Amino acid sequence: MTTADGWQWEPARRLDRVAQEVALEWELRLGPRYEWARHSFTAPAGDNAVLKVTPAEDDEADHEGDALAFWNGRGAVRLLRRDIGRRTLLIERCIPGHDVSGLDDTEAVRIALDTGRELWRPITRGPFKRAGDEMARWLRGLEQRSLHPYVAIAAKRFAAMTPRHDVLIHGDLHHHNLLRHAGRWLAIDPKPLLGEPEYDVATLLWNPLQVSPTRELTERRIAQLAAAGLDEQRIRDWAIVRGTQLGLPHERNEHAAPDRQLSVVYWLLE
Repeated sequence: MTTADGWQWEPARRLDRVAQEVALEWELRLGPRYEWARHSFTAPAGDNAVLKVTPAEDDEADHEGDALAFWNGRGAVRLLRRDIGRRTLLIERCIPGHDVSGLDDTEAVRIALDTGRELWRPITRGPFKRAGDEMARWLRGLEQRSLHPYVAIAAKRFAAMTPRHDVLIHGDLHHHNLLRHAGRWLAIDPKPLLGEPEYDVATLLWNPLQVSPTRELTERRIAQLAAAGLDEQRIRDWAIVRGTQLGLPHERNEHAAPDRQLSVVYWLLE
């Protein structure tokens, strides 16, 4: 059974039990769960922190705590405490906490780039997966369950790319994951990978959710990203590959709006 906002009762109950248990042990005062947190339990913990519990099946969040610890407040919210076994994080709460989606689009993309430059740092140790390896796995699964023509195109494009794994990337960098805090902009909810900045910025092309992407907007954003020093062709390649992988239906993105990603892929392939 699923609630009106997509929150499934049994997984919700499991995560809620863990959250309440940890809150009691850590002496935290939990507020109501954030409605936008569809795949985790995420709620205010007192005035200055947020408690987050992720389900075991969300393997993309396995190393969120490791990434936040590495960034240590530089470009991302600060990790305050964690329980690895119970997949629980206590993180810095952004105040006032509004995201960049309400800003002028050019300014929002600039903020995303500035934040990305703080996050995109080389790392020599850690448990992080490689973006190229993960994408290869995701595309193999997509090829097995979808006959959509974009799948073969994306797989061919990806095979010709030779992915780089230079820096630690956010993995889900977009307007709704960039929040205002004490005069700064900080990233939340990373799906960290070793990769390249051009992989990370592709998700900016089909966000924010309240703005429908257009051909003109897509090209303007790519031009802005390229003018800031990123490789334009790599942005286009990753947008085609990631847009196909994220846009076509699968068990992990039942709440996505696939037309957004696939529209961007269509324009880039023309």
